[in-house]
Amino acid sequence: MAIIETEATLHEAHRDNHTHRDVNGGWLRPAVFGAMDGLVSNLALMTGVAGGAVSQQTIVVTGLVGLAAGAFSMAAGEYTSVASQRELVQAELDVERRELRKHPADEEKELAALYESRGVEPALAREVAKQLSEDPEQALEIHAREELGIDPGDLPSPTVAAVSSFGAFALGALLPVLPYLLGANTFLPALLLALAGLFACGAVVAKVTARSWWFSGLRQLALGGAAAGVTYALGSLFGTAVG
Repeated sequence: MAIIETEATLHEAHRDNHTHRDVNGGWLRPAVFGAMDGLVSNLALMTGVAGGAVSQQTIVVTGLVGLAAGAFSMAAGEYTSVASQRELVQAELDVERRELRKHPADEEKELAALYESRGVEPALAREVAKQLSEDPEQALEIHAREELGIDPGDLPSPTVAAVSSFGAFALGALLPVLPYLLGANTFLPALLLALAGLFACGAVVAKVTARSWWFSGLRQLALGGAAAGVTYALGSLFGTAVG
C-alpha cells in the first residue's frame, strides 16, 4: 500500500511540476516588443528633441505625439503581419485538405512512412496512420503538425496581436512623458524613470527566457541608454546647425 501511495505522490508531483508556458500564443511577442519599442523609441525621440535646447512644452508634445503615432503604427503593423501569416497558413491547410480528399491512400502512406522514419515498426506505423486517417479533420491536423509544423487550432489572432502591441507600446512610451504630466519641469526625472523602466522591462523579459534578470535588465538598459545618448548628440548637433 505504501508503494502505491508513493507512486501516486510521484505522479502528482510530476504532473504539477511538468507544465510548460504557452510559447505559441499571439500576445507575448507583440506585448514584449511593443513595450520595449515604445520606451526606447519615445525616450530617444524626446532625448533628441531635448538635445536641441527646445522648450519644455515642445518636449511634452513630442512625447505625446510619438506615443500616439508609434502605438497606432505598431498595432497596424502587427495586425497586418499576423493576418498575412494566418492567411498563408490557411492557404496551405486548404492545399493539404484537397490532397487528403483527392489522394487519401497516398496521404495515409505518407503518414505511415513518416512514423517509420521515426523508428516505429512498419506494421504498427501503417496501422496508426490508418486509424488516424479515418477522421478527415484529425488527419488534417496530424499532417499540418508533421509537415507544416503548425497547430490548426492554435493560430495567432491578428486582433490580439494588434491590441497587445498597441497597449504595450503606449505603456512603454508613456514612461518618459509621465514626469512632465505630473509636474516635472526638467528632463532629468523623465530620463531617470525611463532608464529604470528599461531595466525593469529587461528583468521582466528574463522571466520567460533562460537569462538571469540582472543580465537581461542591464542589457536593455545599455541598449536604451545608448540610443538616448546618440539621439541627444544628434539633437544638439542639429539644434546648433539650425540655430
